[in-house]
Amino acid sequence: MAAHPGARGTARTATTHPQTATSHVPLVLSGANVVMPTGTVKDSQVIVDGTRISATAPENAQVTDLHGHYVVPGFVDIHNHGGGGASFTSGTPEDVLRGIHTHRLHGTTTLVASTVTGDMDFLTRRAGLLSELAEQGDIAGIHFEGPFISPCRKGAHSEELLRDPDPADVRKLIDAARGHATMVTLATELPGGIDSVRLLAEHGVIAAIGHTDATYEQTVEAIEAGATVATHLFNAMPPLGHREPGPIAALLEDERITVELINDGTHLHPASLQLAFHHAGADRVAFITDAMDAAGFGDGRYMLGPLEVEVADGVARLVEGGSIAGSTLTLDRAFKRAVTVDRLPVEDAVAALSSNPAKLLGRYDRIGSLEPGKDADLVVLDSDFDLKGVMRRGEWVVEPQLG
Repeated sequence: MAAHPGARGTARTATTHPQTATSHVPLVLSGANVVMPTGTVKDSQVIVDGTRISATAPENAQVTDLHGHYVVPGFVDIHNHGGGGASFTSGTPEDVLRGIHTHRLHGTTTLVASTVTGDMDFLTRRAGLLSELAEQGDIAGIHFEGPFISPCRKGAHSEELLRDPDPADVRKLIDAARGHATMVTLATELPGGIDSVRLLAEHGVIAAIGHTDATYEQTVEAIEAGATVATHLFNAMPPLGHREPGPIAALLEDERITVELINDGTHLHPASLQLAFHHAGADRVAFITDAMDAAGFGDGRYMLGPLEVEVADGVARLVEGGSIAGSTLTLDRAFKRAVTVDRLPVEDAVAALSSNPAKLLGRYDRIGSLEPGKDADLVVLDSDFDLKGVMRRGEWVVEPQLG
Protein backbone atom coordinates (compact mmCIF):
# COMPACT_ATOMS: atom_id res chain seq x y z
CA MET A 1 0.00 0.00 0.00
CA ALA A 2 1.26 3.46 -0.80
CA ALA A 3 2.28 5.57 2.16
CA HIS A 4 -0.32 7.97 3.54
CA PRO A 5 0.98 11.35 2.32
CA GLY A 6 -0.86 13.44 4.87
CA ALA A 7 0.63 11.46 7.74
CA ARG A 8 4.24 11.29 6.64
CA GLY A 9 6.49 12.61 9.38
CA THR A 10 3.77 14.32 11.39
CA ALA A 11 1.23 11.65 12.25
CA ARG A 12 1.05 7.92 12.50
CA THR A 13 -1.54 5.26 12.05
CA ALA A 14 -2.78 4.17 15.45
CA THR A 15 -2.01 0.47 15.89
CA THR A 16 -3.06 0.71 19.52
CA HIS A 17 -5.50 3.12 21.13
CA PRO A 18 -3.16 5.75 22.63
CA GLN A 19 -5.49 8.12 24.48
CA THR A 20 -8.98 7.22 23.42
CA ALA A 21 -12.49 7.47 24.69
CA THR A 22 -12.62 3.72 25.20
CA SER A 23 -9.58 3.85 27.50
CA HIS A 24 -11.62 6.19 29.74
CA VAL A 25 -9.18 9.08 29.41
CA PRO A 26 -11.14 12.16 28.33
CA LEU A 27 -9.34 14.44 25.90
CA VAL A 28 -9.34 18.18 25.38
CA LEU A 29 -8.12 19.22 21.93
CA SER A 30 -7.33 22.84 22.66
CA GLY A 31 -6.28 26.02 20.88
CA ALA A 32 -7.46 24.99 17.40
CA ASN A 33 -9.60 26.67 14.79
CA VAL A 34 -12.74 24.60 15.32
CA VAL A 35 -15.24 24.63 12.46
CA MET A 36 -18.75 24.61 13.89
CA PRO A 37 -22.14 24.91 12.13
CA THR A 38 -22.21 28.61 13.05
CA GLY A 39 -18.71 29.29 11.73
CA THR A 40 -15.06 28.85 12.63
CA VAL A 41 -14.18 29.51 16.27
CA LYS A 42 -10.54 30.47 16.74
CA ASP A 43 -8.47 29.29 19.72
CA SER A 44 -11.25 26.92 20.71
CA GLN A 45 -11.45 23.36 21.94
CA VAL A 46 -13.15 20.03 21.32
CA ILE A 47 -13.75 17.79 24.32
CA VAL A 48 -13.90 14.03 23.79
CA ASP A 49 -15.35 11.87 26.56
CA GLY A 50 -15.88 8.23 25.68
CA THR A 51 -17.05 7.90 22.09
CA ARG A 52 -18.82 11.27 22.08
CA ILE A 53 -18.08 14.97 22.02
CA SER A 54 -18.77 16.57 25.38
CA ALA A 55 -19.71 20.10 26.42
CA THR A 56 -17.57 20.05 29.57
CA ALA A 57 -14.16 18.62 30.40
CA PRO A 58 -13.82 16.23 33.34
CA GLU A 59 -11.06 17.02 35.83
CA ASN A 60 -8.93 14.09 34.66
CA ALA A 61 -8.99 15.13 30.98
CA GLN A 62 -5.70 15.17 29.11
CA VAL A 63 -4.96 18.22 26.98
CA THR A 64 -3.52 18.20 23.45
CA ASP A 65 -2.40 21.59 22.16
CA LEU A 66 -3.53 22.10 18.56
CA HIS A 67 -2.69 25.77 18.07
CA GLY A 68 -2.25 26.56 14.39
CA HIS A 69 -4.41 23.60 13.36
CA TYR A 70 -8.00 23.16 12.25
CA VAL A 71 -10.39 20.63 13.74
CA VAL A 72 -13.25 19.70 11.41
CA PRO A 73 -15.92 16.98 11.51
CA GLY A 74 -15.06 13.58 10.11
CA PHE A 75 -15.73 13.31 6.39
CA VAL A 76 -18.79 11.48 5.06
CA ASP A 77 -18.51 9.80 1.64
CA ILE A 78 -21.82 8.71 0.11
CA HIS A 79 -20.33 7.35 -3.14
CA ASN A 80 -17.23 5.15 -2.92
CA HIS A 81 -16.34 1.94 -4.77
CA GLY A 82 -13.14 0.97 -2.97
CA GLY A 83 -9.55 1.77 -2.10
CA GLY A 84 -6.31 0.32 -0.84
CA GLY A 85 -6.35 -2.15 -3.72
CA ALA A 86 -9.76 -3.47 -2.68
CA SER A 87 -13.12 -3.34 -4.45
CA PHE A 88 -16.44 -3.02 -2.64
CA THR A 89 -18.11 -4.75 -5.60
CA SER A 90 -16.01 -7.90 -5.79
CA GLY A 91 -13.71 -8.12 -2.78
CA THR A 92 -13.97 -10.42 0.22
CA PRO A 93 -15.20 -8.95 3.51
CA GLU A 94 -11.55 -8.57 4.53
CA ASP A 95 -10.84 -6.74 1.27
CA VAL A 96 -13.76 -4.40 1.89
CA LEU A 97 -12.54 -3.67 5.41
CA ARG A 98 -9.10 -2.85 4.00
CA GLY A 99 -10.65 -0.41 1.58
CA ILE A 100 -12.70 1.19 4.34
CA HIS A 101 -9.60 1.56 6.51
CA THR A 102 -7.69 3.15 3.64
CA HIS A 103 -10.28 5.91 3.42
CA ARG A 104 -10.38 6.30 7.21
CA LEU A 105 -6.67 7.09 7.07
CA HIS A 106 -7.65 10.02 4.85
CA GLY A 107 -10.39 11.35 7.12
CA THR A 108 -13.50 9.49 5.93
CA THR A 109 -15.09 8.35 9.18
CA THR A 110 -18.45 7.46 7.57
CA LEU A 111 -18.65 5.66 4.22
CA VAL A 112 -21.39 4.28 1.99
CA ALA A 113 -20.13 1.34 -0.09
CA SER A 114 -21.02 1.62 -3.78
CA THR A 115 -21.35 -1.25 -6.23
CA VAL A 116 -21.06 -1.14 -10.02
CA THR A 117 -23.27 -2.82 -12.60
CA GLY A 118 -23.56 -6.59 -12.41
CA ASP A 119 -26.24 -9.18 -13.05
CA MET A 120 -29.10 -9.25 -10.58
CA ASP A 121 -28.11 -12.50 -8.87
CA PHE A 122 -24.61 -11.19 -8.27
CA LEU A 123 -25.83 -7.85 -6.94
CA THR A 124 -28.32 -9.45 -4.54
CA ARG A 125 -25.55 -11.68 -3.17
CA ARG A 126 -23.28 -8.68 -2.88
CA ALA A 127 -25.97 -6.78 -1.04
CA GLY A 128 -26.13 -9.58 1.51
CA LEU A 129 -22.38 -9.44 2.15
CA LEU A 130 -22.28 -5.65 2.44
CA SER A 131 -25.34 -5.58 4.68
CA GLU A 132 -23.41 -7.65 7.24
CA LEU A 133 -20.73 -4.94 7.31
CA ALA A 134 -23.44 -2.32 7.72
CA GLU A 135 -24.88 -4.25 10.66
CA GLN A 136 -21.41 -4.25 12.24
CA GLY A 137 -21.17 -0.48 11.79
CA ASP A 138 -18.30 -0.61 9.30
CA ILE A 139 -20.27 1.09 6.53
CA ALA A 140 -23.25 3.44 6.60
CA GLY A 141 -25.16 1.63 3.87
CA ILE A 142 -25.08 0.42 0.28
CA HIS A 143 -25.30 2.47 -2.91
CA PHE A 144 -26.24 0.61 -6.09
CA GLU A 145 -24.81 2.47 -9.09
CA GLY A 146 -26.24 0.43 -11.93
CA PRO A 147 -27.51 -1.67 -13.55
CA PHE A 148 -30.48 0.68 -14.10
CA ILE A 149 -28.59 3.25 -16.17
CA SER A 150 -28.56 4.47 -19.76
CA PRO A 151 -26.35 2.72 -22.31
CA CYS A 152 -25.85 6.18 -23.85
CA ARG A 153 -24.19 7.40 -20.65
CA LYS A 154 -22.82 4.16 -19.23
CA GLY A 155 -19.31 5.42 -18.42
CA ALA A 156 -17.33 2.59 -16.84
CA HIS A 157 -20.23 0.14 -16.67
CA SER A 158 -20.64 -3.01 -18.74
CA GLU A 159 -23.29 -2.36 -21.39
CA GLU A 160 -24.18 -6.05 -21.64
CA LEU A 161 -25.32 -6.05 -18.01
CA LEU A 162 -27.46 -2.91 -18.10
CA ARG A 163 -31.23 -3.17 -17.75
CA ASP A 164 -34.25 -0.93 -17.47
CA PRO A 165 -35.27 0.00 -13.92
CA ASP A 166 -38.10 -2.47 -13.47
CA PRO A 167 -39.56 -1.78 -10.00
CA ALA A 168 -39.58 -5.52 -9.31
CA ASP A 169 -35.81 -5.67 -9.82
CA VAL A 170 -35.26 -2.54 -7.76
CA ARG A 171 -37.29 -4.13 -4.97
CA LYS A 172 -35.07 -7.22 -5.12
CA LEU A 173 -32.02 -5.10 -4.32
CA ILE A 174 -33.81 -3.29 -1.52
CA ASP A 175 -34.87 -6.58 0.04
CA ALA A 176 -31.41 -8.15 -0.39
CA ALA A 177 -29.84 -5.23 1.48
CA ARG A 178 -31.93 -5.99 4.60
CA GLY A 179 -32.66 -2.38 5.42
CA HIS A 180 -29.21 -1.06 4.44
CA ALA A 181 -29.94 0.10 0.89
CA THR A 182 -29.07 3.78 1.11
CA MET A 183 -29.15 4.93 -2.51
CA VAL A 184 -29.84 3.67 -6.03
CA THR A 185 -28.64 5.55 -9.11
CA LEU A 186 -31.06 5.36 -12.05
CA ALA A 187 -31.53 6.76 -15.52
CA THR A 188 -35.06 7.75 -14.66
CA GLU A 189 -36.10 8.33 -18.29
CA LEU A 190 -35.89 4.59 -18.99
CA PRO A 191 -39.02 2.41 -18.83
CA GLY A 192 -39.99 1.89 -15.20
CA GLY A 193 -37.78 4.76 -14.03
CA ILE A 194 -40.44 6.99 -12.52
CA ASP A 195 -42.23 4.09 -10.84
CA SER A 196 -38.88 2.95 -9.42
CA VAL A 197 -38.23 6.43 -8.02
CA ARG A 198 -41.59 6.30 -6.25
CA LEU A 199 -40.81 2.82 -4.92
CA LEU A 200 -37.46 3.96 -3.55
CA ALA A 201 -38.98 7.01 -1.91
CA GLU A 202 -41.68 4.87 -0.28
CA HIS A 203 -38.97 2.64 1.23
CA GLY A 204 -36.78 5.49 2.46
CA VAL A 205 -34.05 4.84 -0.10
CA ILE A 206 -32.45 7.76 -1.94
CA ALA A 207 -33.28 7.84 -5.65
CA ALA A 208 -30.31 9.40 -7.45
CA ILE A 209 -30.46 10.61 -11.03
CA GLY A 210 -27.31 9.66 -12.88
CA HIS A 211 -25.77 7.98 -15.91
CA THR A 212 -28.76 9.47 -17.65
CA ASP A 213 -29.70 10.81 -21.07
CA ALA A 214 -32.83 12.53 -19.73
CA THR A 215 -34.22 15.81 -20.98
CA TYR A 216 -34.89 18.76 -18.69
CA GLU A 217 -38.59 17.86 -18.59
CA GLN A 218 -37.94 14.20 -17.82
CA THR A 219 -35.61 15.18 -14.99
CA VAL A 220 -38.21 17.50 -13.49
CA GLU A 221 -40.70 14.63 -13.58
CA ALA A 222 -38.26 12.38 -11.71
CA ILE A 223 -37.68 15.03 -9.05
CA GLU A 224 -41.41 15.44 -8.57
CA ALA A 225 -41.65 11.66 -8.16
CA GLY A 226 -39.13 11.76 -5.29
CA ALA A 227 -35.54 11.81 -6.62
CA THR A 228 -33.26 13.80 -4.30
CA VAL A 229 -29.66 13.33 -5.50
CA ALA A 230 -27.67 14.07 -8.66
CA THR A 231 -25.05 11.36 -9.09
CA HIS A 232 -21.68 13.06 -9.83
CA LEU A 233 -23.28 16.10 -11.45
CA PHE A 234 -22.01 16.99 -14.96
CA ASN A 235 -20.45 13.54 -15.46
CA ALA A 236 -22.33 10.82 -17.38
CA MET A 237 -25.18 13.09 -18.45
CA PRO A 238 -25.90 15.49 -21.35
CA PRO A 239 -24.06 18.82 -21.13
CA LEU A 240 -25.89 22.01 -20.32
CA GLY A 241 -27.38 23.50 -23.50
CA HIS A 242 -29.05 26.84 -24.13
CA ARG A 243 -31.98 25.33 -26.06
CA GLU A 244 -31.94 21.90 -24.45
CA PRO A 245 -30.83 22.49 -20.85
CA GLY A 246 -31.01 18.81 -20.04
CA PRO A 247 -30.74 17.33 -16.55
CA ILE A 248 -28.02 19.67 -15.24
CA ALA A 249 -30.26 22.74 -15.19
CA ALA A 250 -33.13 20.86 -13.55
CA LEU A 251 -30.88 19.37 -10.89
CA LEU A 252 -29.16 22.64 -10.07
CA GLU A 253 -32.32 24.71 -9.79
CA ASP A 254 -34.38 22.46 -7.53
CA GLU A 255 -33.83 22.97 -3.80
CA ARG A 256 -34.77 19.35 -3.10
CA ILE A 257 -31.68 18.03 -4.89
CA THR A 258 -28.26 17.40 -3.35
CA VAL A 259 -25.60 17.45 -6.07
CA GLU A 260 -22.58 15.16 -5.85
CA LEU A 261 -19.29 16.63 -7.10
CA ILE A 262 -15.97 14.84 -7.64
CA ASN A 263 -13.41 17.52 -6.79
CA ASP A 264 -10.23 15.88 -8.07
CA GLY A 265 -9.30 18.28 -10.87
CA THR A 266 -10.01 15.61 -13.49
CA HIS A 267 -13.78 15.10 -13.42
CA LEU A 268 -14.65 18.81 -13.24
CA HIS A 269 -13.28 22.08 -14.54
CA PRO A 270 -13.06 24.57 -11.64
CA ALA A 271 -15.63 26.76 -13.38
CA SER A 272 -18.14 23.89 -13.32
CA LEU A 273 -17.62 23.48 -9.60
CA GLN A 274 -18.13 27.20 -9.06
CA LEU A 275 -21.29 27.05 -11.20
CA ALA A 276 -22.68 24.29 -8.98
CA PHE A 277 -21.92 26.15 -5.77
CA HIS A 278 -23.35 29.38 -7.15
CA HIS A 279 -26.66 27.86 -8.28
CA ALA A 280 -27.15 25.07 -5.74
CA GLY A 281 -25.58 26.84 -2.78
CA ALA A 282 -23.13 25.40 -0.28
CA ASP A 283 -25.91 23.59 1.61
CA ARG A 284 -26.80 21.40 -1.40
CA VAL A 285 -23.37 20.11 -2.44
CA ALA A 286 -21.83 16.81 -1.35
CA PHE A 287 -18.24 16.11 -2.29
CA ILE A 288 -17.72 12.43 -3.09
CA THR A 289 -14.72 10.38 -4.14
CA ASP A 290 -16.34 7.89 -6.55
CA ALA A 291 -13.12 6.09 -5.64
CA MET A 292 -12.11 2.74 -7.06
CA ASP A 293 -9.51 0.20 -5.90
CA ALA A 294 -6.48 2.37 -6.68
CA ALA A 295 -7.37 5.10 -4.19
CA GLY A 296 -4.61 5.21 -1.59
CA PHE A 297 -2.79 2.41 -3.43
CA GLY A 298 -1.13 3.48 -6.69
CA ASP A 299 -1.03 3.29 -10.48
CA GLY A 300 -1.48 0.01 -12.33
CA ARG A 301 -4.11 -2.31 -13.81
CA TYR A 302 -7.34 -2.95 -11.91
CA MET A 303 -10.78 -4.43 -12.50
CA LEU A 304 -13.94 -2.37 -12.07
CA GLY A 305 -16.65 -4.99 -12.15
CA PRO A 306 -15.94 -6.96 -15.34
CA LEU A 307 -14.03 -4.08 -16.99
CA GLU A 308 -10.26 -3.56 -16.97
CA VAL A 309 -8.97 -0.18 -15.84
CA GLU A 310 -5.58 1.45 -16.30
CA VAL A 311 -4.55 3.95 -13.63
CA ALA A 312 -1.78 6.31 -14.73
CA ASP A 313 -0.70 9.43 -12.83
CA GLY A 314 -3.63 8.89 -10.51
CA VAL A 315 -6.27 8.98 -13.26
CA ALA A 316 -8.37 5.85 -13.85
CA ARG A 317 -9.57 5.08 -17.38
CA LEU A 318 -11.03 2.00 -19.06
CA VAL A 319 -8.43 0.07 -21.04
CA GLU A 320 -11.01 -0.31 -23.81
CA GLY A 321 -12.47 3.02 -24.87
CA GLY A 322 -10.65 5.28 -22.43
CA SER A 323 -13.67 6.43 -20.40
CA ILE A 324 -12.91 7.81 -16.95
CA ALA A 325 -13.47 4.92 -14.53
CA GLY A 326 -14.12 6.40 -11.12
CA SER A 327 -11.31 8.18 -9.31
CA THR A 328 -8.36 7.66 -7.00
CA LEU A 329 -9.51 10.56 -4.86
CA THR A 330 -9.54 10.66 -1.07
CA LEU A 331 -11.61 13.24 0.77
CA ASP A 332 -8.67 14.94 2.47
CA ARG A 333 -7.42 15.86 -1.00
CA ALA A 334 -10.88 17.04 -2.00
CA PHE A 335 -10.94 19.29 1.09
CA LYS A 336 -7.51 20.79 0.43
CA ARG A 337 -8.31 21.43 -3.22
CA ALA A 338 -11.60 23.08 -2.27
CA VAL A 339 -9.97 25.67 -0.03
CA THR A 340 -6.60 26.17 -1.76
CA VAL A 341 -7.46 25.83 -5.46
CA ASP A 342 -11.19 26.52 -5.64
CA ARG A 343 -10.90 29.17 -2.90
CA LEU A 344 -14.03 28.03 -1.11
CA PRO A 345 -14.54 29.13 2.49
CA VAL A 346 -13.49 26.45 4.95
CA GLU A 347 -17.05 26.35 6.24
CA ASP A 348 -18.39 25.55 2.75
CA ALA A 349 -15.87 22.73 2.36
CA VAL A 350 -16.95 21.29 5.72
CA ALA A 351 -20.59 21.48 4.65
CA ALA A 352 -19.83 19.59 1.41
CA LEU A 353 -17.68 16.95 3.10
CA SER A 354 -19.48 16.43 6.38
CA SER A 355 -22.75 18.09 7.31
CA ASN A 356 -24.60 17.90 3.97
CA PRO A 357 -23.98 14.18 3.34
CA ALA A 358 -24.72 13.43 7.01
CA LYS A 359 -28.07 15.18 6.69
CA LEU A 360 -28.79 13.35 3.44
CA LEU A 361 -28.20 10.03 5.19
CA GLY A 362 -30.45 11.02 8.07
CA ARG A 363 -27.53 10.79 10.52
CA TYR A 364 -26.94 14.42 11.37
CA ASP A 365 -28.05 13.74 14.94
CA ARG A 366 -24.87 11.64 15.33
CA ILE A 367 -22.31 12.83 12.79
CA GLY A 368 -21.51 15.74 10.48
CA SER A 369 -20.64 18.42 13.06
CA LEU A 370 -18.62 18.85 16.24
CA GLU A 371 -21.54 19.58 18.53
CA PRO A 372 -21.70 18.05 22.02
CA GLY A 373 -23.48 14.72 22.14
CA LYS A 374 -22.41 13.63 18.67
CA ASP A 375 -19.93 10.89 17.82
CA ALA A 376 -16.31 11.95 18.29
CA ASP A 377 -15.53 11.77 14.56
CA LEU A 378 -13.05 14.47 13.61
CA VAL A 379 -10.12 15.41 11.41
CA VAL A 380 -7.11 17.52 12.37
CA LEU A 381 -5.61 19.65 9.58
CA ASP A 382 -2.58 21.93 9.69
CA SER A 383 -2.52 25.52 8.43
CA ASP A 384 -1.86 24.25 4.88
CA PHE A 385 -4.92 21.97 5.16
CA ASP A 386 -2.85 18.80 5.13
CA LEU A 387 -4.26 15.97 7.23
CA LYS A 388 -2.50 15.43 10.56
CA GLY A 389 -4.96 13.38 12.58
CA VAL A 390 -8.17 11.35 12.31
CA MET A 391 -10.41 10.27 15.16
CA ARG A 392 -13.40 7.96 14.80
CA ARG A 393 -15.79 7.40 17.69
CA GLY A 394 -13.20 8.61 20.18
CA GLU A 395 -10.31 6.52 18.88
CA TRP A 396 -7.37 7.84 16.90
CA VAL A 397 -7.14 6.25 13.46
CA VAL A 398 -4.27 8.60 12.66
CA GLU A 399 -2.64 9.92 15.82
CA PRO A 400 -1.27 13.48 15.57
CA GLN A 401 2.44 13.84 16.21
CA LEU A 402 2.89 17.42 17.40
CA GLY A 403 5.71 19.53 18.79
